[in-house]
Amino acid sequence: MNWKKAIPVAVVVCALLLGCDTSPDGERRSSTTTDNVVTKYIQDGIEKHIEEQTRLGEGYFRLPYGEEQLQLKLVRVHTEYLAKLGPRRHFACVDLASIDGDVYDVDFFLAGDPNDMTVTETTVHKTNGQPRYVWKQKRDKTWKRVPMKEASPRLLGVIKGSDEFEFIYKTTLPKIDDSARMWVPIPTTNAFQTVEIKSIKAPGKQEILQEPIYGNSVLYLTLGPQDSGKTLEMRFQIQRLEKSVYKSQRPNPWQYLSPEQLVPADETFRGIAEKVVEGKTGDLVRARALYDHVIDRMRYMKFGDGWGKGDAVYACDSRTGNCSDFHSYFIALCRSVNIPARFAIGAAIPSERNSGGIDGYHCWAEFYTDQRWWPVDISEGDKCSSLSTYYFGHHPANRIELSRGRDLVVEPGPVSGPINFLAYPVLEINGIATKVKVEFSFIRNTSRKL
Repeated sequence: MNWKKAIPVAVVVCALLLGCDTSPDGERRSSTTTDNVVTKYIQDGIEKHIEEQTRLGEGYFRLPYGEEQLQLKLVRVHTEYLAKLGPRRHFACVDLASIDGDVYDVDFFLAGDPNDMTVTETTVHKTNGQPRYVWKQKRDKTWKRVPMKEASPRLLGVIKGSDEFEFIYKTTLPKIDDSARMWVPIPTTNAFQTVEIKSIKAPGKQEILQEPIYGNSVLYLTLGPQDSGKTLEMRFQIQRLEKSVYKSQRPNPWQYLSPEQLVPADETFRGIAEKVVEGKTGDLVRARALYDHVIDRMRYMKFGDGWGKGDAVYACDSRTGNCSDFHSYFIALCRSVNIPARFAIGAAIPSERNSGGIDGYHCWAEFYTDQRWWPVDISEGDKCSSLSTYYFGHHPANRIELSRGRDLVVEPGPVSGPINFLAYPVLEINGIATKVKVEFSFIRNTSRKL
């Protein structure tokens, strides 16, 4: 079988659509349609292959890439993208890191039976989050690779105009030995999204809190040992509009010049920003220069310690990070030259399928000039250079905003103080922050079938 010619339509997860994106906190996430038995033996097969090749490579998984040979270490197997393609045919997506910290998303195709699988093809799909190709379904229901330069905006994840979908937010509680409390975002209706709460099934005592500064709604749960292992599931029907430049809906945009815990007012930011905007007139031109600077300076890399917190100082120093780090750095630079800028977080909804899992949260920013807010998405603009102009002034319709702002204060609030940002639940057991398993998924309105 020549895997390069065609891939059967039996691929029922998004692995062959968007490739392997990791979740921002590094947790493994499973699609709601994944068969755990099937994916377990595929995971075992790919891990065995990598282990054997690492032994043969004297401690490194060695992979030809262009004119060089990469020396890689296993970071994680993406269980959400393991797939059975057909009889004795399988797909796996894996993160591997080089000795200098670059992260490669690698697609593996395997053939054979459980406990006896052979890798038939290995290709690098992404480098530090930047895809080299995308997948497109043909009329005969097979899939083919499309080079990035030939990919349409929809193949690259952009739905323009409007979108409608059900968003499912699910989290499973760990063991609770003592009293516990949890804070979870509830998306709200605004000018660009209409939210209908279809159901909230939650353990413990429930209360809806209102965060006063940014207008967020938060589900607050009081829990106990009897809630160990229980599941919270929320379902929302979302109608979403593509966002472009719009007039201010709030009377005081200048509040968004104030620093935050991880986006401080720092002379380093001021010095960098002033150098970038030197000789440029008008906030719009200056903001575009800062946008381009962030793309040029930073690499999208989720590796090592410190990334994913939206720490502007970390982003500035390391020049790497995920979407929260990119936008925190941009916001810090804007504010340092008197351009109001703000943060929001939610999830990007896949554009080329109508249901399934979502790879965790995604965040973005806006800046203010001439009585208008300009939406930007710098990390996506960095991943796909052909869309960098689109993402300066637009957010596509296929996303959901879960909350906005940083350093969120609610009453009652966590022992640790203001919430940095709220997409995944904040769980405290006996006052100690504890990780919790989260799964996002969606079902698109069938009348909008793509």
